[in-house]
This record gives sequence, structure tokens and C-alpha cells, in this order.
Amino acid sequence: MKNSKSILILTILLISMFYGCVDNKKKTEETKPVVESVEDTDEIKVYDFESIEPLLYTNSDKTYIVNFWAMWCAPCVKELPIIQEYEKNNPNVEVLLISLDFPKDIETKLKPFLEKKEITSNVVLLDDPDANSWINKINPNWSGAIPYTIIFNNENRSYHERAFDNLQDLETEVLNTFN
Repeated sequence: MKNSKSILILTILLISMFYGCVDNKKKTEETKPVVESVEDTDEIKVYDFESIEPLLYTNSDKTYIVNFWAMWCAPCVKELPIIQEYEKNNPNVEVLLISLDFPKDIETKLKPFLEKKEITSNVVLLDDPDANSWINKINPNWSGAIPYTIIFNNENRSYHERAFDNLQDLETEVLNTFN
């Protein structure tokens, strides 16, 4: 009787572990970042930092610009058209705007804001309450202030804890990153 109880308990544990792994795999697949332009979809995807982090690195020599911003940040709002203009002038550059706004405001505030400002760049929302952890993972020198922009490819990377004043300012920083 003792052996059959042990076998039953072991079987239950193995089944639990198997289904736990399947559920974790499913969660990973569901949160796998798929970044689309606001123009391409009406949905703004919400991610935690673990899902956003792979988007901050590349094996490509293509130029990426990732900008952390929020609607309530006046310097952020002022520079969004500058970043978008740079993207339009440089189709080989990929831009990702990571909103730090509240997920509950996507439909009522964020989407109308993007439409009003004619922002068509890729937008996702970062919803991760442990900012002290993920800010340091991005750059230990980042105070957490926004706007914050990362310009990078597989060999070079620069961090900018400030707003770009104009298109020339952004162009200069991109050039400086790769020269």
C-alpha cells in the first residue's frame, strides 16, 4: 500500500510539472513581442519588461531608435514629431516608441492622442511596476527621467536622457553613435 501511494504522489507531481511547463510555454508565446505600427493595427500591445527587453538589442547592423515616453511628459510630446520625421526620412531605421502611460488609458487617451498628433511609429506600452529593476537593466546611469532614447545596432549604442530639440539634433546623435 505504501508503494502505491508513493507511485500515485509521484505521478501527480510529474503531471503537475508537465502541465506547469506547458502553461509557462503558452504564457511565453502569448507575451512574445510582436511590434506593429499603430497604422497597421488598432491594438496597442502591453508588455512587461521581460517582454520588452529583447527589443532593446539586435544582431543586425540596422539602426534602431527606442524612445521611452509618456503623454504627460511635455518634452516627450514635443520630440515625438521629431522622431517620426527622422523615421520618415530614413526608412532603413526602425523606431519603437515605448509608452509609460497607464494601460487603462489606451482606448480613452493614448489612441486618441496618437491619432491627433498623427504618430504612426510603432508604439507599445510598458506596464511593469518594478521600474527600479528594469531601469538599471537598460542603463545603470539612467535616472529614470523621460524622455529617454536608445540609438543602437549590433556594434554601437548610445543613451540619451533628454529630449531632442530638432531634427538636426537627432541626426547628429545618430551619426555620433555610429562614428
